Amino acid sequence: MNETLGGDQQLQAEVLEGLSMARNHRRWFANFAVPYLGDHPMEVGSGLGDYAEEWLRSVDRMTLTEAEPARLLALKERFADHPGVDVRQLLLPVPEDGDHSAVVAYNVLEHIEGDVAALHSMGRLVRRGGYVIIVVPAFPFAMSPVDLATGHVRRYTRRSLTAAMTAAGLRVEKMHYANSLGLIGYYTATSLLKLTPGPGPMVYFYDRIVAPLTRLAERIVRPPFGQSVVGIAQVTRG
Repeated sequence: MNETLGGDQQLQAEVLEGLSMARNHRRWFANFAVPYLGDHPMEVGSGLGDYAEEWLRSVDRMTLTEAEPARLLALKERFADHPGVDVRQLLLPVPEDGDHSAVVAYNVLEHIEGDVAALHSMGRLVRRGGYVIIVVPAFPFAMSPVDLATGHVRRYTRRSLTAAMTAAGLRVEKMHYANSLGLIGYYTATSLLKLTPGPGPMVYFYDRIVAPLTRLAERIVRPPFGQSVVGIAQVTRG
């Protein structure tokens, strides 16, 4: 399977809408990538464009990509008046070389069967010395009906994401878990209570209360587990 065209498209839309409400969470996670974006990053799997809005506070030029036609059209409409934004369709892996300063992919790699090939492709889109920045859902035990319905084929650990990025020829610079309380909440909601994340009180409570407290705590101590794995690797090929 190539990049995220599988899964229940309606459910994916509901999950994306729910995440769109989570502004505190989004700003927290967007900041993981900011030091590595450079002058012209590319985002793979831009979704609704919410993370791009955050990163455009730090960069003047950015390329956004989507595999799903309806979301691609929505992205083009949203950023039509932004002179520094290019929007294009992209499915990974792709036999293409680029000169981007970074490639960012948040919650994309878990949808792709051939993740090493996809990571290798991302690395080819980045100039030497640039970065590939990945966020993926953590821990296979947390694979829920929601994961499966939205097209997830795996969840990662620090070790498995490190192995995939290394196998793709990337040099891992940082690898850590993030959002420890989020993992507990997600597992309880989706695996035990069989709930579906989406717009509503659950997301509101998480974003207003849980995310800020967790972010503050994780500034002091890196947690040994989390809802997500954050991986940052440098492109070293000639």
